[in-house]
Amino acid sequence: STHLHLSSLSPPPPRVRSIDRPLLATLSPRRLQRAHALTLHLVTSSLPLPLFHWLLTKIREVAVGVYFWAIMGLKQAIKKLDAFPRAEEHLLQKTQSGAIVSIFGLVIMATLFLHELRYYLSTYTVHQMSVDLKRGETLPIHINMTFPSLPCDVLSVDAIDMSGKHEVDLDTNIWKLRLSSDGHIIGTEYLSDLVEKGHSHGHGDHKDHHSHNVHHGDHKHEHGDHKDEHEDIKSHLQTYDEETEKMVKKVKQAIASGEGCRVYGVLDVQRVAGNFHISVHGLNIFVAQMIFEGSNHVNVSHMIHDLSFGPKYPGIHNPLDGTVRILRDASGTFKYYIKIVPTEYRYISKEVLPTNQFSVTEYFSPMNEFDRTWPAVYFLYDLSPITVTIREERRSFLHFVTRLCAVLGGTFALTGMLDRWMYRIIEGVMKPKKRVMF
Repeated sequence: STHLHLSSLSPPPPRVRSIDRPLLATLSPRRLQRAHALTLHLVTSSLPLPLFHWLLTKIREVAVGVYFWAIMGLKQAIKKLDAFPRAEEHLLQKTQSGAIVSIFGLVIMATLFLHELRYYLSTYTVHQMSVDLKRGETLPIHINMTFPSLPCDVLSVDAIDMSGKHEVDLDTNIWKLRLSSDGHIIGTEYLSDLVEKGHSHGHGDHKDHHSHNVHHGDHKHEHGDHKDEHEDIKSHLQTYDEETEKMVKKVKQAIASGEGCRVYGVLDVQRVAGNFHISVHGLNIFVAQMIFEGSNHVNVSHMIHDLSFGPKYPGIHNPLDGTVRILRDASGTFKYYIKIVPTEYRYISKEVLPTNQFSVTEYFSPMNEFDRTWPAVYFLYDLSPITVTIREERRSFLHFVTRLCAVLGGTFALTGMLDRWMYRIIEGVMKPKKRVMF
Protein backbone atom coordinates (compact mmCIF):
# COMPACT_ATOMS: atom_id res chain seq x y z
CA SER A 1 0.00 0.00 0.00
CA THR A 2 1.35 3.35 -1.06
CA HIS A 3 -0.75 5.31 1.47
CA LEU A 4 1.08 5.73 4.65
CA HIS A 5 -0.45 6.87 7.92
CA LEU A 6 0.89 10.04 9.35
CA SER A 7 1.61 8.36 12.62
CA SER A 8 3.91 5.92 10.93
CA LEU A 9 6.08 8.74 9.63
CA SER A 10 6.39 10.51 12.96
CA PRO A 11 9.39 9.68 15.01
CA PRO A 12 8.81 7.45 18.00
CA PRO A 13 8.26 9.36 21.23
CA PRO A 14 11.32 9.67 23.35
CA ARG A 15 11.36 7.70 26.50
CA VAL A 16 11.04 9.92 29.55
CA ARG A 17 12.67 8.51 32.51
CA SER A 18 10.33 8.51 35.50
CA ILE A 19 11.40 10.61 38.42
CA ASP A 20 10.83 9.40 41.89
CA ARG A 21 8.56 11.46 44.11
CA PRO A 22 11.19 11.89 46.82
CA LEU A 23 13.44 13.33 44.16
CA LEU A 24 10.69 15.75 43.07
CA ALA A 25 10.26 16.92 46.62
CA THR A 26 13.90 17.94 46.73
CA LEU A 27 13.64 20.16 43.62
CA SER A 28 13.22 23.90 43.97
CA PRO A 29 10.02 25.55 42.60
CA ARG A 30 11.92 27.06 39.68
CA ARG A 31 13.45 23.70 38.66
CA LEU A 32 10.11 21.97 39.09
CA GLN A 33 8.49 24.53 36.77
CA ARG A 34 11.21 23.93 34.14
CA ALA A 35 10.72 20.17 34.40
CA HIS A 36 6.97 20.54 33.90
CA ALA A 37 7.45 22.73 30.83
CA LEU A 38 9.95 20.22 29.40
CA THR A 39 7.54 17.32 29.93
CA LEU A 40 4.68 19.23 28.25
CA HIS A 41 6.96 20.02 25.31
CA LEU A 42 7.97 16.37 24.90
CA VAL A 43 4.34 15.22 24.98
CA THR A 44 3.12 17.84 22.51
CA SER A 45 6.04 17.35 20.19
CA SER A 46 5.32 13.60 19.96
CA LEU A 47 1.77 14.25 18.59
CA PRO A 48 0.84 15.51 15.14
CA LEU A 49 -0.32 19.14 15.09
CA PRO A 50 -3.98 18.47 13.97
CA LEU A 51 -4.38 15.77 16.58
CA PHE A 52 -2.94 18.05 19.26
CA HIS A 53 -5.44 20.85 18.44
CA TRP A 54 -8.33 18.39 18.48
CA LEU A 55 -7.22 17.04 21.83
CA LEU A 56 -6.83 20.53 23.27
CA THR A 57 -10.35 21.50 22.08
CA LYS A 58 -11.88 18.45 23.71
CA ILE A 59 -10.10 19.20 26.96
CA ARG A 60 -11.48 22.76 26.91
CA GLU A 61 -15.03 21.55 26.23
CA VAL A 62 -14.84 19.08 29.07
CA ALA A 63 -13.44 21.76 31.43
CA VAL A 64 -16.19 24.22 30.48
CA GLY A 65 -18.85 21.55 30.96
CA VAL A 66 -17.51 20.61 34.34
CA TYR A 67 -17.39 24.31 35.35
CA PHE A 68 -21.00 25.01 34.29
CA TRP A 69 -22.15 21.78 35.94
CA ALA A 70 -20.51 22.83 39.17
CA ILE A 71 -22.01 26.35 38.97
CA MET A 72 -25.50 25.04 38.26
CA GLY A 73 -25.22 22.50 41.02
CA LEU A 74 -24.08 25.20 43.43
CA LYS A 75 -27.01 27.43 42.45
CA GLN A 76 -29.47 24.62 42.94
CA ALA A 77 -27.97 23.88 46.32
CA ILE A 78 -28.25 27.54 47.29
CA LYS A 79 -31.89 27.70 46.15
CA LYS A 80 -32.73 24.80 48.41
CA LEU A 81 -31.63 26.97 51.35
CA ASP A 82 -34.13 29.74 50.52
CA ALA A 83 -36.37 30.31 53.57
CA PHE A 84 -38.61 32.80 51.72
CA PRO A 85 -39.91 31.10 48.54
CA ARG A 86 -41.83 33.32 46.13
CA ALA A 87 -45.03 32.40 44.40
CA GLU A 88 -45.79 33.49 40.88
CA GLU A 89 -47.58 36.78 40.38
CA HIS A 90 -50.85 35.26 39.13
CA LEU A 91 -51.06 33.09 42.24
CA LEU A 92 -51.03 36.07 44.62
CA GLN A 93 -54.29 37.60 45.87
CA LYS A 94 -54.41 41.15 47.19
CA THR A 95 -57.24 42.19 49.52
CA GLN A 96 -58.45 45.37 51.18
CA SER A 97 -57.96 43.87 54.62
CA GLY A 98 -54.36 43.08 53.74
CA ALA A 99 -53.80 46.68 52.60
CA ILE A 100 -55.22 48.03 55.87
CA VAL A 101 -53.04 45.70 57.92
CA SER A 102 -49.99 46.63 55.81
CA ILE A 103 -50.52 50.38 56.33
CA PHE A 104 -51.07 49.79 60.04
CA GLY A 105 -47.87 47.75 60.25
CA LEU A 106 -45.84 50.37 58.36
CA VAL A 107 -47.03 53.13 60.71
CA ILE A 108 -46.07 51.04 63.75
CA MET A 109 -42.68 50.19 62.24
CA ALA A 110 -41.91 53.83 61.44
CA THR A 111 -42.92 54.93 64.95
CA LEU A 112 -40.84 52.24 66.61
CA PHE A 113 -37.88 52.99 64.35
CA LEU A 114 -37.91 56.68 65.31
CA HIS A 115 -38.22 55.73 68.98
CA GLU A 116 -35.26 53.35 68.76
CA LEU A 117 -33.21 55.92 66.85
CA ARG A 118 -33.85 58.57 69.50
CA TYR A 119 -33.02 56.03 72.21
CA TYR A 120 -29.74 55.22 70.46
CA LEU A 121 -28.76 58.88 69.99
CA SER A 122 -29.49 59.73 73.63
CA THR A 123 -26.90 59.24 76.37
CA TYR A 124 -27.13 57.53 79.73
CA THR A 125 -25.16 58.13 82.92
CA VAL A 126 -22.93 55.84 84.96
CA HIS A 127 -22.23 56.67 88.61
CA GLN A 128 -18.96 55.93 90.35
CA MET A 129 -17.80 56.73 93.87
CA SER A 130 -14.31 57.39 95.19
CA VAL A 131 -12.54 59.20 98.02
CA ASP A 132 -12.51 62.98 97.70
CA LEU A 133 -8.90 64.13 97.27
CA LYS A 134 -9.51 67.83 96.63
CA ARG A 135 -7.68 70.30 98.86
CA GLY A 136 -7.37 74.05 99.10
CA GLU A 137 -10.36 74.89 96.96
CA THR A 138 -13.23 77.27 97.64
CA LEU A 139 -16.88 76.31 97.86
CA PRO A 140 -19.29 78.47 95.82
CA ILE A 141 -22.73 78.98 97.37
CA HIS A 142 -25.45 80.28 95.06
CA ILE A 143 -28.25 82.05 96.94
CA ASN A 144 -31.59 83.31 95.65
CA MET A 145 -34.12 83.94 98.43
CA THR A 146 -37.05 86.24 99.13
CA PHE A 147 -38.04 87.60 102.55
CA PRO A 148 -41.53 89.08 102.10
CA SER A 149 -41.75 90.56 105.63
CA LEU A 150 -38.30 92.12 106.10
CA PRO A 151 -36.95 95.23 104.32
CA CYS A 152 -33.52 95.12 102.70
CA ASP A 153 -32.16 97.71 105.16
CA VAL A 154 -32.26 95.23 108.06
CA LEU A 155 -31.08 92.03 106.33
CA SER A 156 -27.48 90.84 106.38
CA VAL A 157 -25.67 87.73 105.19
CA ASP A 158 -23.13 86.31 107.66
CA ALA A 159 -20.83 83.31 107.30
CA ILE A 160 -18.58 81.35 109.64
CA ASP A 161 -16.59 78.12 109.16
CA MET A 162 -14.75 75.60 111.31
CA SER A 163 -11.41 77.26 110.65
CA GLY A 164 -12.56 80.25 112.70
CA LYS A 165 -13.11 82.60 109.77
CA HIS A 166 -16.10 84.81 110.53
CA GLU A 167 -17.57 87.30 108.09
CA VAL A 168 -20.45 89.60 109.06
CA ASP A 169 -22.65 91.38 106.52
CA LEU A 170 -20.87 89.92 103.48
CA ASP A 171 -20.54 92.21 100.49
CA THR A 172 -19.06 89.74 97.96
CA ASN A 173 -21.22 89.38 94.85
CA ILE A 174 -24.44 89.71 96.85
CA TRP A 175 -27.34 91.87 95.64
CA LYS A 176 -30.58 93.02 97.27
CA LEU A 177 -33.83 93.75 95.47
CA ARG A 178 -36.42 95.85 97.28
CA LEU A 179 -39.88 94.37 96.76
CA SER A 180 -43.28 95.94 97.21
CA SER A 181 -46.09 94.19 99.06
CA ASP A 182 -47.28 92.60 95.81
CA GLY A 183 -43.78 91.35 94.88
CA HIS A 184 -42.75 93.98 92.32
CA ILE A 185 -39.16 95.29 92.30
CA ILE A 186 -38.93 98.88 93.53
CA GLY A 187 -35.15 99.21 93.97
CA THR A 188 -31.80 97.47 93.62
CA GLU A 189 -28.76 97.81 95.86
CA TYR A 190 -25.39 96.13 96.09
CA LEU A 191 -24.98 94.59 99.54
CA SER A 192 -22.08 96.59 100.94
CA ASP A 193 -22.61 97.71 104.53
CA LEU A 194 -26.12 98.92 103.75
CA VAL A 195 -27.11 98.85 107.40
CA GLU A 196 -24.23 101.10 108.44
CA LYS A 197 -25.26 103.78 105.94
CA GLY A 198 -28.16 104.68 108.22
CA HIS A 199 -26.23 104.52 111.54
CA SER A 200 -22.53 104.78 110.81
CA HIS A 201 -21.77 105.72 114.42
CA GLY A 202 -23.00 102.35 115.63
CA HIS A 203 -20.71 100.29 113.41
CA GLY A 204 -18.30 99.49 116.21
CA ASP A 205 -20.99 97.65 118.15
CA HIS A 206 -22.77 95.53 115.57
CA LYS A 207 -20.31 92.69 116.03
CA ASP A 208 -21.09 92.72 119.73
CA HIS A 209 -24.77 92.22 118.87
CA HIS A 210 -23.94 89.35 116.58
CA SER A 211 -21.89 87.59 119.22
CA HIS A 212 -25.11 86.99 121.18
CA ASN A 213 -26.82 85.33 118.18
CA VAL A 214 -24.26 83.10 116.45
CA HIS A 215 -25.35 79.49 116.36
CA HIS A 216 -22.05 78.15 117.73
CA GLY A 217 -21.39 79.43 121.22
CA ASP A 218 -17.63 78.98 121.08
CA HIS A 219 -17.02 81.63 118.37
CA LYS A 220 -15.10 84.56 119.87
CA HIS A 221 -14.79 88.16 118.65
CA GLU A 222 -12.18 90.72 119.47
CA HIS A 223 -13.49 94.17 120.39
CA GLY A 224 -10.56 95.63 122.26
CA ASP A 225 -11.30 96.24 125.94
CA HIS A 226 -14.50 94.54 127.21
CA LYS A 227 -17.08 96.90 128.66
CA ASP A 228 -19.87 96.03 131.00
CA GLU A 229 -23.49 96.24 130.06
CA HIS A 230 -24.16 99.68 131.59
CA GLU A 231 -21.27 101.29 129.71
CA ASP A 232 -22.54 99.79 126.43
CA ILE A 233 -26.02 101.17 126.99
CA LYS A 234 -24.59 104.57 127.78
CA SER A 235 -22.42 104.64 124.65
CA HIS A 236 -25.30 103.58 122.42
CA LEU A 237 -27.56 106.22 123.84
CA GLN A 238 -24.89 108.83 123.18
CA THR A 239 -24.53 107.74 119.51
CA TYR A 240 -28.26 107.80 118.88
CA ASP A 241 -28.57 110.88 116.69
CA GLU A 242 -30.99 112.28 114.16
CA GLU A 243 -29.56 110.20 111.30
CA THR A 244 -30.21 106.98 113.18
CA GLU A 245 -33.69 108.16 114.07
CA LYS A 246 -34.44 108.78 110.40
CA MET A 247 -33.23 105.30 109.50
CA VAL A 248 -35.44 103.75 112.20
CA LYS A 249 -38.49 105.66 110.94
CA LYS A 250 -37.70 104.63 107.37
CA VAL A 251 -37.48 100.93 108.28
CA LYS A 252 -40.67 101.08 110.36
CA GLN A 253 -42.49 102.71 107.45
CA ALA A 254 -41.18 100.00 105.09
CA ILE A 255 -42.37 97.25 107.44
CA ALA A 256 -45.78 98.90 107.76
CA SER A 257 -46.15 99.10 103.97
CA GLY A 258 -45.30 95.40 103.61
CA GLU A 259 -41.97 95.89 101.87
CA GLY A 260 -39.87 92.77 101.36
CA CYS A 261 -36.42 91.91 100.06
CA ARG A 262 -34.87 89.48 97.63
CA VAL A 263 -31.27 88.45 98.30
CA TYR A 264 -29.27 86.74 95.58
CA GLY A 265 -25.65 86.22 94.60
CA VAL A 266 -22.67 83.94 95.20
CA LEU A 267 -20.67 83.34 98.36
CA ASP A 268 -17.15 81.92 98.05
CA VAL A 269 -16.24 80.19 101.32
CA GLN A 270 -13.49 77.81 102.34
CA ARG A 271 -14.03 74.14 101.62
CA VAL A 272 -14.60 73.19 105.25
CA ALA A 273 -17.68 72.71 107.41
CA GLY A 274 -19.44 75.89 108.48
CA ASN A 275 -22.66 77.84 108.19
CA PHE A 276 -24.09 80.98 106.70
CA HIS A 277 -27.26 82.71 107.78
CA ILE A 278 -29.49 85.57 106.76
CA SER A 279 -30.88 87.64 109.60
CA VAL A 280 -30.99 91.06 111.26
CA HIS A 281 -27.68 90.40 113.03
CA GLY A 282 -26.02 93.22 111.12
CA LEU A 283 -28.08 95.76 113.05
CA ASN A 284 -26.99 97.38 116.26
CA ILE A 285 -28.82 95.54 119.03
CA PHE A 286 -30.41 98.71 120.41
CA VAL A 287 -31.48 99.90 116.95
CA ALA A 288 -32.99 96.47 116.26
CA GLN A 289 -34.86 96.68 119.55
CA MET A 290 -36.25 100.08 118.60
CA ILE A 291 -37.35 98.85 115.18
CA PHE A 292 -38.96 95.53 116.08
CA GLU A 293 -39.74 96.09 119.78
CA GLY A 294 -38.56 92.61 120.64
CA SER A 295 -37.08 89.60 118.89
CA ASN A 296 -40.41 87.76 118.80
CA HIS A 297 -41.71 90.35 116.32
CA VAL A 298 -39.09 89.56 113.66
CA ASN A 299 -40.77 87.57 110.88
CA VAL A 300 -38.21 85.53 108.93
CA SER A 301 -40.72 84.01 106.50
CA HIS A 302 -38.82 83.15 103.33
CA MET A 303 -38.95 81.52 99.92
CA ILE A 304 -35.91 79.71 98.52
CA HIS A 305 -35.85 80.09 94.74
CA ASP A 306 -32.40 78.59 94.31
CA LEU A 307 -29.76 77.24 96.66
CA SER A 308 -26.86 75.31 95.16
CA PHE A 309 -23.19 74.67 95.76
CA GLY A 310 -21.85 74.82 92.23
CA PRO A 311 -22.96 74.85 88.60
CA LYS A 312 -25.88 72.70 87.54
CA TYR A 313 -25.60 69.64 85.31
CA PRO A 314 -28.31 67.65 83.47
CA GLY A 315 -30.53 65.77 85.89
CA ILE A 316 -29.42 67.50 89.10
CA HIS A 317 -32.03 68.05 91.81
CA ASN A 318 -31.52 70.60 94.56
CA PRO A 319 -33.95 69.66 97.36
CA LEU A 320 -34.37 73.21 98.68
CA ASP A 321 -35.38 74.81 95.39
CA GLY A 322 -38.95 76.06 95.62
CA THR A 323 -39.13 75.82 99.42
CA VAL A 324 -41.67 78.22 101.00
CA ARG A 325 -41.87 78.83 104.76
CA ILE A 326 -44.41 81.45 105.86
CA LEU A 327 -44.99 82.34 109.52
CA ARG A 328 -48.37 83.65 110.69
CA ASP A 329 -48.30 85.67 113.93
CA ALA A 330 -45.21 83.79 115.06
CA SER A 331 -41.45 84.02 114.98
CA GLY A 332 -38.57 81.62 115.21
CA THR A 333 -35.33 80.33 113.75
CA PHE A 334 -35.07 78.01 110.74
CA LYS A 335 -32.11 75.68 110.54
CA TYR A 336 -31.25 73.65 107.46
CA TYR A 337 -28.65 70.93 108.04
CA ILE A 338 -26.96 70.26 104.70
CA LYS A 339 -24.68 67.37 103.70
CA ILE A 340 -22.66 68.29 100.62
CA VAL A 341 -21.44 65.55 98.27
CA PRO A 342 -18.62 66.60 95.86
CA THR A 343 -19.55 65.66 92.31
CA GLU A 344 -17.85 65.55 88.92
CA TYR A 345 -19.96 65.40 85.77
CA ARG A 346 -18.15 64.12 82.68
CA TYR A 347 -19.88 64.92 79.41
CA ILE A 348 -19.73 62.70 76.34
CA SER A 349 -17.35 65.30 74.85
CA LYS A 350 -14.84 64.57 77.69
CA GLU A 351 -15.55 67.94 79.33
CA VAL A 352 -15.46 67.76 83.14
CA LEU A 353 -17.79 69.91 85.29
CA PRO A 354 -16.89 70.05 89.01
CA THR A 355 -19.92 70.75 91.22
CA ASN A 356 -21.71 69.52 94.36
CA GLN A 357 -24.91 67.75 95.29
CA PHE A 358 -26.47 67.90 98.73
CA SER A 359 -29.11 66.43 101.01
CA VAL A 360 -30.88 68.42 103.71
CA THR A 361 -32.87 68.08 106.90
CA GLU A 362 -34.89 70.93 108.39
CA TYR A 363 -35.53 72.12 111.94
CA PHE A 364 -37.63 75.04 113.25
CA SER A 365 -37.18 76.56 116.69
CA PRO A 366 -40.05 78.87 117.77
CA MET A 367 -39.13 82.10 119.50
CA ASN A 368 -40.25 82.75 123.06
CA GLU A 369 -40.91 86.18 124.51
CA PHE A 370 -37.89 86.12 126.82
CA ASP A 371 -35.35 84.67 124.37
CA ARG A 372 -32.22 86.78 124.02
CA THR A 373 -31.41 85.42 120.55
CA TRP A 374 -32.84 86.92 117.36
CA PRO A 375 -34.60 84.92 114.62
CA ALA A 376 -32.58 83.93 111.58
CA VAL A 377 -32.40 81.42 108.74
CA TYR A 378 -29.35 79.18 109.19
CA PHE A 379 -27.75 76.90 106.62
CA LEU A 380 -25.30 74.59 108.40
CA TYR A 381 -23.28 72.56 105.91
CA ASP A 382 -20.72 69.76 106.10
CA LEU A 383 -18.79 68.01 103.33
CA SER A 384 -18.82 64.29 102.59
CA PRO A 385 -15.44 62.52 102.19
CA ILE A 386 -16.82 60.63 99.18
CA THR A 387 -16.98 62.15 95.72
CA VAL A 388 -19.39 60.99 93.02
CA THR A 389 -18.36 60.83 89.36
CA ILE A 390 -21.20 60.88 86.83
CA ARG A 391 -20.14 59.91 83.32
CA GLU A 392 -22.18 60.17 80.13
CA GLU A 393 -22.00 57.22 77.75
CA ARG A 394 -23.59 56.32 74.44
CA ARG A 395 -25.07 52.95 73.48
CA SER A 396 -23.25 50.78 70.95
CA PHE A 397 -24.36 50.53 67.32
CA LEU A 398 -24.69 46.74 67.52
CA HIS A 399 -27.08 47.19 70.44
CA PHE A 400 -29.14 49.56 68.28
CA VAL A 401 -29.22 47.10 65.36
CA THR A 402 -30.23 44.24 67.65
CA ARG A 403 -33.13 46.19 69.15
CA LEU A 404 -34.18 47.44 65.72
CA CYS A 405 -34.28 43.92 64.24
CA ALA A 406 -36.25 42.64 67.21
CA VAL A 407 -38.81 45.45 67.02
CA LEU A 408 -39.27 45.50 63.26
CA GLY A 409 -39.24 41.70 62.94
CA GLY A 410 -41.77 41.29 65.71
CA THR A 411 -44.04 43.91 64.15
CA PHE A 412 -43.79 42.24 60.73
CA ALA A 413 -44.64 38.82 62.16
CA LEU A 414 -47.55 40.22 64.18
CA THR A 415 -49.06 42.04 61.19
CA GLY A 416 -48.71 38.84 59.11
CA MET A 417 -50.63 36.85 61.71
CA LEU A 418 -53.25 39.60 61.91
CA ASP A 419 -53.64 39.60 58.12
CA ARG A 420 -54.20 35.81 58.03
CA TRP A 421 -56.76 35.98 60.83
CA MET A 422 -58.68 38.80 59.17
CA TYR A 423 -58.64 36.96 55.83
CA ARG A 424 -60.00 33.76 57.37
CA ILE A 425 -62.68 35.65 59.28
CA ILE A 426 -63.82 37.53 56.16
CA GLU A 427 -63.79 34.33 54.09
CA GLY A 428 -65.81 32.55 56.75
CA VAL A 429 -68.42 35.31 56.73
CA MET A 430 -68.61 35.66 52.94
CA LYS A 431 -68.88 31.93 51.99
CA PRO A 432 -72.33 31.28 53.54
CA LYS A 433 -73.71 34.32 51.68
CA LYS A 434 -72.45 32.95 48.33
CA ARG A 435 -74.07 29.59 48.98
CA VAL A 436 -77.42 31.24 49.79
CA MET A 437 -77.28 33.22 46.55
CA PHE A 438 -76.86 30.04 44.50
